[in-house]
Amino acid sequence: MPAPAYVTTPQVTLPPHKITTSEILDDIRHHHHQHPRLPVILRAITNSGVTTRHYTRPLHSPTVNGTADVHERTQAAFDDALNMATQAADQAITHAGLTPADIDAVVTSHATGWSVPNLDVHLIARLGLKPTTRRLPMTTLACAGGVHSLIRAHDHVTAHPEAKVLVVATEALSTSYNHTDTSIPSMIYKALFADSAAATIVTANPLQPGFRITDTLEYWLPDSLDRYAGRLDTTGMHFDSTRQAPASAAQTMPALRDWLGPRIVDWSVIHPGGPSIIHDVATALGLDDVDAHHSYASLAENGNLGGASVLDVLARTHTTPPHDRALGVMVAFGPGFTLSAIRGTWHA
Repeated sequence: MPAPAYVTTPQVTLPPHKITTSEILDDIRHHHHQHPRLPVILRAITNSGVTTRHYTRPLHSPTVNGTADVHERTQAAFDDALNMATQAADQAITHAGLTPADIDAVVTSHATGWSVPNLDVHLIARLGLKPTTRRLPMTTLACAGGVHSLIRAHDHVTAHPEAKVLVVATEALSTSYNHTDTSIPSMIYKALFADSAAATIVTANPLQPGFRITDTLEYWLPDSLDRYAGRLDTTGMHFDSTRQAPASAAQTMPALRDWLGPRIVDWSVIHPGGPSIIHDVATALGLDDVDAHHSYASLAENGNLGGASVLDVLARTHTTPPHDRALGVMVAFGPGFTLSAIRGTWHA
């Protein structure tokens, strides 16, 4: 069994433009009034579980529902993601009682935007981290990014027990809000996706109360490569899915249950990819919708934040913390279709 690792309270940065679902519905009616499945689309968005979401730029910006090209959208996505990541990371370091000089490694995750050098190097420069900071950058994990980054941070502190690892997940998913996409899933994603950054510190010794990681799981669902996938063309970044995609999370649950074994889970952090995902995972864990209320609340208030979503749910868990040593699990899903999971206990 690997050595445990401790996670500080995640710090979440939300951008300034709060967009309501009513505004999204009006925008889709305006741009797609002749769509043959418009009533179905509007009904699906209304039932998406999202009430509000935050964008880095106004809804009617060229890089959101305008006609900006792939270069403009990609540059906006990276610039905005970096700004949010810098703020969240700075807050995470301060909240943990540390300084930038204390950070030994940084794990980053983002799937929107493109940059060489990448987010990890930019954060070292922006935050004033040590030039010797170890870097574990990841760019295509999407919604699995938060859990997967914690897995890599856990691996690092297992190998280097003295290390203090900064974990940062950030996405500017509003730049994939694209009116050239007219499939029903892509219309739903217009209402589901949002922007944010979240950051936390992982260490071998506890800095404060929170999640104590004891084991991790990575699983790929066979024959699922095309179920969720990103795509670039001249109009920007797109996110596609197949008819089989909505059932994917439930299909990974046997692997999750086998890994967890017979022990009863007391609490969970479930990626808020949609109401059905939250419900399916909670049910598989022997929990109910009340137990998963932080995931539902994150979805309703912030939408799907990509990799940062689970860190937002974990931050909410700190407001009503489980009892000391309560067994918990974090679960997130990514393109492919992949499952990333962490189990551990609450350290009070």
